[in-house]
Amino acid sequence: MTRRSVISGLLAAGVAGVLALALAGCGASSADQSGTSFVAGDGSIVLLDPAERRPAPDISGATLEGGTWSLADARGEVVVLNVWASWCAPCRAEAPVLQSLWEEFQGQGVEFVGLDTRDAVAPATAFVERYGITYPNIIDTSGEIQLLFGDTLPPQAIPSTLLVDQQGRVAGRVLGKVSEAGLRALVDALLDEQGST
Repeated sequence: MTRRSVISGLLAAGVAGVLALALAGCGASSADQSGTSFVAGDGSIVLLDPAERRPAPDISGATLEGGTWSLADARGEVVVLNVWASWCAPCRAEAPVLQSLWEEFQGQGVEFVGLDTRDAVAPATAFVERYGITYPNIIDTSGEIQLLFGDTLPPQAIPSTLLVDQQGRVAGRVLGKVSEAGLRALVDALLDEQGST
């Protein structure tokens, strides 16, 4: 074996190793200090054409704020449903963005709701208070509500954000932490559809 072939082999192995680590970081489970594991999203965004959308599941539940929330009651509005947990670091990072956009879109036919999944009520309540979140948050300690979206655009990461159009159909999804510009563009696109579908 020549020296050149040995060096080429080592370079190829090194590149393969770096690629394997990068890919593992994109889709691997992560864990925070509480030891809770979750799948981190890559920030990918999907917005379906109206003809490809399927009805959202009929979700409802008790909220951290002591009330109840139902998707059926939000029919006719664009719904931004954020799946989160207090132990999730990307959820903490995106919380101010979600609250800011909720304040921006109030009164424009947009409803925000959180889906606190696989979490305990006390730390979830502390999370909502810490970040000044004022939109309702459904308690989903078992993750069963999250699983109801399996036939549409499942929220496969924590955090994930689903968008439901005015007709009650699952229209879009962000896997991972949302960006302010990206989520605003999705909501604006769905608001612009009003009367055209």
